[in-house]
Amino acid sequence: MGLLDGFVTLFANPTALGFVALAALVGVVIGALPGLTAAAAIAMLVPLTFYLDPLAALAFLYVIGKSGRYGGSVAAILFNTPGTTASVATMTDGYPLARRGESVRALRAATVASVTGDLIGDMILIFGAALIATQTAKFGPPEYFAIYMMAFLVIGSVVGKSVLKGLIATLLGIGVAIVGLDPITGQPRWTFGKLELEGGFTLVPLLIGVFVISELLVQAERALRRTEGGTVINIASGKGARLAWFDIRRLLPVIGRSSLYGAAIGIMPGLGSSVAAFVAYSQEKRRAKDGEKWGTGVLAGVAAPEAANNAVSGPSMIPLLTLGVPGTTVAAILMGVFLIHGIPIGPTLFVAAHDLVYGLFAAGLIGILLYGTIGWFFGPAIGRVIARVPAGVVYSLIFVTTLIAAYVGRLSLWDVQVMLGAGVLGYAMRRLGFPPAAFIIAFILAPGAEEALRQSLLLSRNGALIFITQPVAAGFLALGIGVAVWRAVQAVRPSHSAPS
Repeated sequence: MGLLDGFVTLFANPTALGFVALAALVGVVIGALPGLTAAAAIAMLVPLTFYLDPLAALAFLYVIGKSGRYGGSVAAILFNTPGTTASVATMTDGYPLARRGESVRALRAATVASVTGDLIGDMILIFGAALIATQTAKFGPPEYFAIYMMAFLVIGSVVGKSVLKGLIATLLGIGVAIVGLDPITGQPRWTFGKLELEGGFTLVPLLIGVFVISELLVQAERALRRTEGGTVINIASGKGARLAWFDIRRLLPVIGRSSLYGAAIGIMPGLGSSVAAFVAYSQEKRRAKDGEKWGTGVLAGVAAPEAANNAVSGPSMIPLLTLGVPGTTVAAILMGVFLIHGIPIGPTLFVAAHDLVYGLFAAGLIGILLYGTIGWFFGPAIGRVIARVPAGVVYSLIFVTTLIAAYVGRLSLWDVQVMLGAGVLGYAMRRLGFPPAAFIIAFILAPGAEEALRQSLLLSRNGALIFITQPVAAGFLALGIGVAVWRAVQAVRPSHSAPS
């Protein structure tokens, strides 16, 4: 009945329904822009949600995240320029197909795979999240602090290529989050006597700076070095444009298995779409009878990573909705929107905001069908339009939009300065190999972790030993430490095993 209630809630809110339709289109277009990720687009649009009701705001950004993931396949297939690492796997076979005049066929294979994977992932979210929430509702402050610590360790060690750099980025995010007034004593912390810092840093300028401004700087650098992406393919029509039912039927087993890979990876915080796409691609290539042809233009090589990539979307929301821990950058931004609208995240969400949660689930399902329809019929046309618009015009408009977005939240020039500073920081982190996603997720989680820590210590008679004597809390801490150690061992193993 929960999902049915969600559809009733959504259809009773025409504004939310309209923004779902808008998000399906906006996400595909933004995802198809080479170099601009769905997370960057969502960060830029967060200020718009200040003026919407909670369901419309969350549904708008949630569906952009879904359709933006799919839109990345358009850039990968047509322009040989993936906007995210997840699209690199799609590009491996998608671009060769396009070069053979089968670009529309490749785009439609990506559409079928993306929609199917996303639907499977959402079914796991809808039926799994409420069940898990009934168990996590029993947790107290010690368990929640342990969960936060596990999230810091897992995300810090998994998100980037370097465990050390990932953990440093996480610590930096925590450090930035505690700037301001102490929530209990009211004493300034790390404000250096500057009045603007007493209110702390707000989420929106940091989001826009780290994800959007840093991307604009990267694109400017590429333009200066004349290293713009691949050649734009002429979109073919005719015999090569058809994706026959026979093709779809052959792809269904690949899509089904890859969707399960993506869903399983999506539940685990920190792994995300890129890991899912490459795992699915490598596993299906190994299983395929014509595995040696993968990389030369095989439809299954497009379907596998796209199914896994989009299957991450739903399950990645499970840690957020049940534990208050975002597993991906998009989930972290959505958590910020929940908090902006005064909606507490965690297991009580399914009781306190039942209609909102299931309305969001319904919006996700409708959004999948809408972006699938847009991609099937209009994906090639969107590619043609994007190919004709000069990149300089697009990125100039984006920069102006970021200035407006940072300012309108609080009508503050300080926020604009913070955004620009965060942009430089995000650019430096990307250039030096520090993961910006770990920084932002840690920034969002830090206040909740501090609150849980202080509540736990007030409850404890043995100080920090409460996190060890409580079995569930100790288990989460052990899991976080275990993942970090495993990742560190994996990182150093190749250097020891290399031939002398």
